[in-house]
Amino acid sequence: MSRRFLALHLTDLAMARIRRAEPELEEAPLATWEASGSRRLLVAVDAAAASRGLAPGQALADAQAIAPELLLRPADRDGDARALHGLALWARRYTPLAAIDPPQGLILDITGCDHLFGGEATLLADALARLQRAGLAVQGAVAGAAATAAALARSRADQPIAVSGIEAALAAPLPLGPALRLDAAELEALARLGLRRVRDLLDQPRGPLARRFGQALLDRLDAVTGRRPHAIQPVQPPPELAESLDLLEPLITRPAIDAALDRLLAGLCAKLRLAGLGARRLALLAWRVDGAVQEVAIGTGLPSRDPAHLRRLFAEGLGGLQPDLGFERMALEARATDRMETGAQTSLGLGARQDWAALAELLDRLGQRLRVQRVAPVASHWPERSVAALDPQAVPPPPPPGWSRPDQPLLRLRRPKPLEVVALLPDAPPASLRWQGMSQRVLRAEGPLRLEPEWWRAESRAERRDAYRVELPCGTRLLVCRGGASGWRLHGYLP
Repeated sequence: MSRRFLALHLTDLAMARIRRAEPELEEAPLATWEASGSRRLLVAVDAAAASRGLAPGQALADAQAIAPELLLRPADRDGDARALHGLALWARRYTPLAAIDPPQGLILDITGCDHLFGGEATLLADALARLQRAGLAVQGAVAGAAATAAALARSRADQPIAVSGIEAALAAPLPLGPALRLDAAELEALARLGLRRVRDLLDQPRGPLARRFGQALLDRLDAVTGRRPHAIQPVQPPPELAESLDLLEPLITRPAIDAALDRLLAGLCAKLRLAGLGARRLALLAWRVDGAVQEVAIGTGLPSRDPAHLRRLFAEGLGGLQPDLGFERMALEARATDRMETGAQTSLGLGARQDWAALAELLDRLGQRLRVQRVAPVASHWPERSVAALDPQAVPPPPPPGWSRPDQPLLRLRRPKPLEVVALLPDAPPASLRWQGMSQRVLRAEGPLRLEPEWWRAESRAERRDAYRVELPCGTRLLVCRGGASGWRLHGYLP
């Protein structure tokens, strides 16, 4: 199957974003500007400003002289990029392969998706209509190459749908500026040679063009004529399995959202069972009527395809959804799966199946509210490096020799805490220390145990330290260390 791409060009994205953020703005012409050295230039203009002869790149002083009523806002390229990214997430309603095409475009790989919407023409019309209802001026096109579709969307307002294999013929009459996205200096240099359209470049020998204008120009030309593929980077990796639900009426209430989730879980778990898989990460996507897309994600320690268990994991996250005017579409995506042929999972090291299944589900529920980890032993004589955090349902490695000897801390601190310690001599053990806001005498102290830096670690810059095991009158036993400029620190609690 040949690839098919739908491109959308948002002609006034920056203006629409500003007017949505400031609904009280008047209908006067609007433009954004930014400083370029000592000059202030227009970056983007709306249709009203363009009708008065204003254009991007124009000096701000000239623009104000032409249109004194012009409304100005500083350009926010980061804000525009975030808005474009949000629209790409919205466009995943049509295909999981939705990518941004900066600064004002989207490219959707709709291969094999168009029949779900009644064909390419219907899909394109639906996307344009939804964006226009949101107040965005948009042009679109469909073609067999991503760069060709994008060039057609930027250059033509008739929403063309082109067959595959004729990309060069489609691109030939297009003007160079929007087709290849060349800047003003490049366009002027090409115009002096009489080169104004794509066909003019196709008629020229490639060697002189490359020497004068660089290989980048030829690469863009090859992409727009379909001679070389133009890779797109989806805003999110496509899910392994997914289930979607288009709603006749927007969902607003929590019971309605719960019912939709139950339908999605039933369908997705059936697909997982048929594929012999279990979900490890799931995401619920909800498209709001105003175009916003909200997401609730969960994870499981072990593969699962039990709708009741997964439903319980989603319960808390659903409370954060904000339906506002309602959700018109919902989808459930399995973003990570593992093999689960029989459901037998033994990594928890428990005997009966019901035991490990119940514990796995408990850990999943706790993981939605708390940070749950498992301690794994590590071969290191530095207390803070002798343990590592694992997934709670992972199999820990066997402890290295001597790791669990009685003189080791029962509770090790990831970040040792500074201590105020009084020692009678520079190399003597602690005589007293400040503990829980009070100065306490040390009843017994054992040590020192000299700990040398682990020189085989490339990142190790630690100082050598002397470790002492001390006991306080309250019965608390601590592991404290003294090390050069860092002074005294608490490293753990002894049994």
